[in-house]
Amino acid sequence: METWILKVKISVLWLFYIVLFLAVMTLAFMEPGDMEQIMASEIYLLLILTILLLVPLIMAFLSLTLKDSANRWTNIILGIVFTVLQLTALMTLAQPSAHMILLEGARVVAPALIVWYAWKWPKQQH
Repeated sequence: METWILKVKISVLWLFYIVLFLAVMTLAFMEPGDMEQIMASEIYLLLILTILLLVPLIMAFLSLTLKDSANRWTNIILGIVFTVLQLTALMTLAQPSAHMILLEGARVVAPALIVWYAWKWPKQQH
């Protein structure tokens, strides 16, 4: 039963990450000049953003369905990748506003917690 609760916690953290992602994107449209920059961007940027949106959604599902060992390592690896990506995004904010710092900071904490929970995964009993 403990493993099932852990799976749900990790799945909810991936969904929380997506909500934060959407909030950041929505608020970015309201920042002066950002909409023009997004409209002028290359098509590959939209592809990257789409991948960054889909991976956590897929992970929310896989966190509930993968076998324990695969689940643990997939969440550790992708959690580290997304934590590093978010730390990079946080450090590269050009003119950070308070709300963007708060949201981007939360986007660092969510995948870091995923790594933490996956790392603390209970040992398999044989």
